Amino acid sequence: MKHDVKDLSLASEGRRRMEWAARDMPVLALVKARFQRQRPLAGISIGACLHVTSETANLMDTLKAGGARVSLCASNPLSTQDDISAALVKMGVPVFAINGEDNKTYYRHIDAVLDGNPRITMDDGADLVSTIHKQRQSMQAQMLGSTEETTTGVIRLRAMAADGVLLFPVIAVNDADTKHMFDNRYGTGQSTIDGIVRATNRLLAGSIFVVAGYGWCGRGVAMRARGQGARVVVCEVEPVRALEARMDGFDVMPMAKAAAIGDFFCTLTGNIHVIRTEHFEKMKDGAIVANSGHFDVELDLPALQKITTKKREVRKLVVEHRLKNGRSIHVLADGRLVNLSAAEGHPSGVMDMSFAGQALSAEYLAKKGKMLERQVYPVPGDIDRRIAVLKLKAMGVKIDQLTAEQRDYLASWKLGT
Repeated sequence: MKHDVKDLSLASEGRRRMEWAARDMPVLALVKARFQRQRPLAGISIGACLHVTSETANLMDTLKAGGARVSLCASNPLSTQDDISAALVKMGVPVFAINGEDNKTYYRHIDAVLDGNPRITMDDGADLVSTIHKQRQSMQAQMLGSTEETTTGVIRLRAMAADGVLLFPVIAVNDADTKHMFDNRYGTGQSTIDGIVRATNRLLAGSIFVVAGYGWCGRGVAMRARGQGARVVVCEVEPVRALEARMDGFDVMPMAKAAAIGDFFCTLTGNIHVIRTEHFEKMKDGAIVANSGHFDVELDLPALQKITTKKREVRKLVVEHRLKNGRSIHVLADGRLVNLSAAEGHPSGVMDMSFAGQALSAEYLAKKGKMLERQVYPVPGDIDRRIAVLKLKAMGVKIDQLTAEQRDYLASWKLGT
């Protein structure tokens, strides 16, 4: 079996960490149990480009239980957990991922997964789909479809669909309610603060914490930073989100103003160059800058380099830029996802729902992919609801059911006051 990992001797530690994560992933466990009985993915090859973590490993194990042949590469070089890579290889999964790999190796690993001729791909940022469209269009004939895990990837894929160039259907797992409302808010919120604190060991209480973007991820980080005692400032370009942030009790202002007062900065937009030269030049001496959106382009690091006179690593994953104006700025994890680079990513409890959505969406594509148009589709509503029901059951939470009278009332236009 082909693979490219750091050290296979790390497999036993990776296996223990998989088991620890699995203890808080009851929904995925229920999906796995059914997959073992029904084998809905039998004979189907699935290629995945995801963060190589203990939670992702349990998703790979679930897909294998459903009969799929799976292979995996990393969607972020700094998030790969080398012991997990080793454990998956020992379990029979071809893995191509090494923590800290360079760009050349990163794209070589993507090619290695695509060399397995997958019929379904799973992306976190649309790199597999993008590579197929740019270099391997002949794969279109075999493809049943793809799933996409993150906001940035969905944006890219919808743009492709709008331009009429998308070659096969894609299910936007990111947009499922059980994904973005929980994974993005509670997962990103907790893990981002965790990453920033681990990297810096700085006190958040009493600081000014600037959050760029008030989508689901931004909401989560703002909420958790406030919970740590920080004064939170939100920067937005969408008026409705800005209004929501203000009514949620946060200060709202342009980045040009926030740059001069912030102690911590975190971008969560999915866009490019959110913090630029004019912002870096206004920041306090010692300001800490991080990204928890997707790609490292949210911070204009090439522009920062141009105004830097001296650069050094002051702590692991903390690089100090001494600027021409004499002040210093500290960039975390080279601008990559701080929650995965400096911490361990989302807690297993929220990835449980996200990866149940991935597994069930793969099953849906296996059954219906050839009947779908070349568009970006939402996760079918019944799958989203099923995940929520299973999660509530696992948490020991019971809810009310509509009575027959209530169902009739909601379904009829004739009934009224």
